Amino acid sequence: MAIPININDLIDCRVVESNRVEFKSDWNPIPIIHSICAFANDIDNVGGGYIVVGVE
Repeated sequence: MAIPININDLIDCRVVESNRVEFKSDWNPIPIIHSICAFANDIDNVGGGYIVVGVE
C-alpha cells in the first residue's frame, strides 16, 4: 500500500508536522513497536503518524 504523501516531503516534514513523524535508522523491532503504540494512543487526537525506517 502506498502512502498518500511524497516521501521527500515526509522526510523534510513539509506536509506533516514533525511530532507526527518518527525516524528509525534500522529495523530494530522494540523501538518501532514502541512508536507504533505511541501513535496508536493518539492522546492529542492528531490522527496517528508516520514511522520512516532507514532514515536517522
